[in-house]
Amino acid sequence: MELLIMVARTVLLYVVVLIIFRVMGKREIGELSILDLVVFIMIAEMAVMAIENPKDPLLHSILPMLTLLIIQIGLAIWSLKSNRMRNFIDGKPSIIIENGKINEHEMKRQRYNFNDLLVQLRDKNIKNVADVEFAILESSGRLSVFEKDQQSGEKGNLNLPFIIDGIIQEEHLLHEHKTTEWLRTELAKLGYSNLDKISYCSYDKGKFFIDLVDVKQ
Repeated sequence: MELLIMVARTVLLYVVVLIIFRVMGKREIGELSILDLVVFIMIAEMAVMAIENPKDPLLHSILPMLTLLIIQIGLAIWSLKSNRMRNFIDGKPSIIIENGKINEHEMKRQRYNFNDLLVQLRDKNIKNVADVEFAILESSGRLSVFEKDQQSGEKGNLNLPFIIDGIIQEEHLLHEHKTTEWLRTELAKLGYSNLDKISYCSYDKGKFFIDLVDVKQ
């Protein structure tokens, strides 16, 4: 009888955990933030404890799971509206190689050594560091690599976004040696005086790419 109860609890908890993870949204395993990982581990641990203790009411395990689900969704909604919260939860990408130059200071700040760099470059089929124009360590720990254009010989551009969700990315402007006043002036010339209506704006080779916030029907 106890074995049947354990099997039934296992099936029920499997369904509950599956529903919770589906409600939390789709993300690749490699793209999970620290917060996502912590929540997943906690939910998995609660499920195991509920299976191993058949005498403990299921509500004692399902209720904390649902509480974590509510917290996770609440923080996700908050991060959509707040750039600071998004950076706090997901972190910021770090430029490890820029225009072929390795940023040793950023590597030390991220506690990221040359062995890590070389291993991830080999995973991208990059044999020589000299072939890399940009390498960005994403908040997930994945390394994004852009190879040099051997034909043109020109320096590349990261094409960092200047506006995300109506918020000016001052760090990106500073990186490109631009100012907020310059951005507002240039966008005003194009007829975009209200930056809140811009969901995404980038600048490359003297041209802006602008995507406006979708108008609710």
